[in-house]
Amino acid sequence: MSEQPILFYTWTTPNGYPISILLEELKAVYPGKINYEVKPLDIRTNVQKEEWFIKINPNGRIPAIVDQSRNNFNVFETSAILLYLAQHYDPEHKFSFDPVADPDNYSEQLQWLFFAHGGVGPMQGQSHHFRNYAPEQIEYGKTRYREETKRLYGVLDIRLKGRDWLAGPGRGKYSLADIKTFPWVRIHAHAGIETLDEFPNVKAWVERANAREHTQVGLTIPPRA
Repeated sequence: MSEQPILFYTWTTPNGYPISILLEELKAVYPGKINYEVKPLDIRTNVQKEEWFIKINPNGRIPAIVDQSRNNFNVFETSAILLYLAQHYDPEHKFSFDPVADPDNYSEQLQWLFFAHGGVGPMQGQSHHFRNYAPEQIEYGKTRYREETKRLYGVLDIRLKGRDWLAGPGRGKYSLADIKTFPWVRIHAHAGIETLDEFPNVKAWVERANAREHTQVGLTIPPRA
């Protein structure tokens, strides 16, 4: 186990859950090799905008980590943290792909990781905002982002036809790409998409991810206030 735990600053959001999922999956695969300490930040209080946290993440958002075993190295942005953890704490590439020995599958993983980072996450996040948090109801915004989220689900559905996971040979391997994307899609109803029946391959994929024991543990971190 690393001498000092990774400090993990997070909250109960689909941006934070990928990190707790990966950390829990890594703990299970490499027992005694990784340790982390959860630092819940209630983003409703704007604590993430305070000066002390801006020094960790200049963008003032969760998640972020401080790797105390690597000279207090700071990492922010969900996808960047996932890649960092895979680089330093997944030596057997259980949830990632070797960029040197397996460059094509590594590239596939990056493509779907960035698809979630720049597509599913932002578009679904906007749908959440206009439907649930905007101070006034703007039908154009609600419709625009719900329909764009559905379009992106359609892209995922095409990719997942005949596959279990987004990246990897054959039916694929549960990897950073799934870990990044799944926490968003699992809360589709919050974006105004009541069921995934229109996207059967996505629906089955969500069920597979939900069935993973350590992924489920990751979805409980931090506990809801």
